[in-house]
Amino acid sequence: MKIKVAFHTLGCKLNFAETSTIARTFPEDKFERVSPDSHADIYVINTCTVTDAADRKCRQAVRKFVHRNPDAFIAVVGCYAQLRQEEAAAIEGVDLVLGTYEKFDIASYINNIEKHRVPEIHSCERVDTEGFMASWSAGDRTRSFLKVQDGCDYHCSYCAVPLARGGSRNPFIAEITAEAEKIVASGVREIVLTGVNVGDFGKSTGETLEQLLRQLVKVNGLQRLRLSSIEPNLVSDPIIDLIAAEKIILPHIHMPLQSGSDRILGLMKRRYRREVFRDRILKIKDKMPHAGIGADVIVGFPGETEEDHADTYSFLDSLPLSYLHVFAYSPRPGTPAADMPGKVSKQEKEKRSRHLIELSESRRMKFMNNASGQVHEVLFEKRGADGMVTGFTDNYIRVLTPWQKGLPGSIQPVRLTTLRDDATMHCELIQTTRE
Repeated sequence: MKIKVAFHTLGCKLNFAETSTIARTFPEDKFERVSPDSHADIYVINTCTVTDAADRKCRQAVRKFVHRNPDAFIAVVGCYAQLRQEEAAAIEGVDLVLGTYEKFDIASYINNIEKHRVPEIHSCERVDTEGFMASWSAGDRTRSFLKVQDGCDYHCSYCAVPLARGGSRNPFIAEITAEAEKIVASGVREIVLTGVNVGDFGKSTGETLEQLLRQLVKVNGLQRLRLSSIEPNLVSDPIIDLIAAEKIILPHIHMPLQSGSDRILGLMKRRYRREVFRDRILKIKDKMPHAGIGADVIVGFPGETEEDHADTYSFLDSLPLSYLHVFAYSPRPGTPAADMPGKVSKQEKEKRSRHLIELSESRRMKFMNNASGQVHEVLFEKRGADGMVTGFTDNYIRVLTPWQKGLPGSIQPVRLTTLRDDATMHCELIQTTRE
């Protein structure tokens, strides 16, 4: 019988792309991939370490899998394993710990699946800043996450990612284009470009993100191309103009702001000030009025006062944003911010988080209500238990409509109708489905 192996991903879209690639390294004649919600012989947890919540989720996942199958072989891999090797190995039930690069060769580290009395640890002390492990997600006919860049040279004072992944690097455009062609040939309709700092693409090859986008839109059969996230100082006018001009590149941009206070942005060592962010938002909306625009915000950074928080709130409230991702600051060992004075209490961070989450929800509802009556193209996905099929518009509104044959996996023009309580919208098909 084949060994059943399950994969559980924590963190960003980049991790999802890498997990899928890791899964493909397990020989199909010996291993059967199963859902992480099922009983497996091996559980692989691909970790994140952006916040202490991400670290905590890793520990929770291990406990869940141990409870499901006490005899299961459990591997903790990725960023948390790279930076906190001993801590990961100390979690009861863990048998194998692999760092950022070792995880791509995980199958060779599993000689047997018996529980280890002492966990094995394999993690380079220094991160390889030259190598690039190509990755893309498979198994979903609708959408694939394609890794185009890794690492970061920015060294923001709160961020441990450069410690876990090294400096910014990327493959040549020709290599990425070849990967995209394979993905499209497998039947995927939409490719989402992922990386640690996608806007920094080209630093190691002398190319640019704009050049990459111009080549990818030429891939035969590619119907939709989406950017996952991009730093505001790297959203150039030519990139905005290109997204507006090319129907294949979707009008959805997510930019990390982190704070609306210039003083806090300085302490964070961010490479822009808030007026750069405002300028980019207004430029996008001028070129693409219906674009979906999201932002990341950190609350409770060391030294953040009530006045700084109020500054952030009023600044965000003045912009035509579609939604926010709100994070409470948590100190990351080895980063400058971890030793900064002016710690903000947990209670205060929770209060400020709720304040911004409420703003996010009101912005999301406004954006979706304004979309009522608009016509958008939707990539439909799976049929739900309620007999409906869901999908995303080009500008990232989740919609649903009654299921009909041929709808999942197709791209259809729809008219958006009414907003639901669960932050989705009903829609009506404008024409019959096509494959």
